[in-house]
Amino acid sequence: MKVLKLSAQGLPQSWISLEQAVIHYAADEVRWETGTEVAVFRGGHNAVTGEQSIITVNSIIGTKGVPGINPFELRPGLTNSKLFARDRNFCAYCGNHFHEEDLTREHIIPFAQNGQDHWMNVVTACRACNHRKANRTPEQAHMPLLYAPYVPSLWEDFILRNRRILADQMEFLMAHLPRTSRLHA
Repeated sequence: MKVLKLSAQGLPQSWISLEQAVIHYAADEVRWETGTEVAVFRGGHNAVTGEQSIITVNSIIGTKGVPGINPFELRPGLTNSKLFARDRNFCAYCGNHFHEEDLTREHIIPFAQNGQDHWMNVVTACRACNHRKANRTPEQAHMPLLYAPYVPSLWEDFILRNRRILADQMEFLMAHLPRTSRLHA
């Protein structure tokens, strides 16, 4: 289980473990929290008062401080699993839905024609369509794209990079997606 760590302003920073979240709570770095309570950690007893320390972790936390990076300048890393999730496991050429193991990363402009490996030049394709297109562009292969590639937003990237998102975390992230996102479907 992961906790969604946000900046104090509410921008996604990272998915962190429960243990990392406890460190933020113990260091008094949690400015606010939302979502559901996901864990309770019990520590030692105070020698003077006899009270046991207890840290309750919520599924979404906002931490103090200003991030050292501008999240809007970040470009999400390209992985097959995130690409397939972006494209909802649909082949960009035949339009059929496949299991992840039956899909490939397909370069619209192939490497053989100086194509690059980035979000705007890749789509999801089934093995048969990828093989049929070969080292040609969609136009050269007479295989038009059924949908256009795009670079996921910061919010989409956080959804794409975690397969086990809690319902309240998903609701929070989905509320910030662009209306045009394929993740709404």
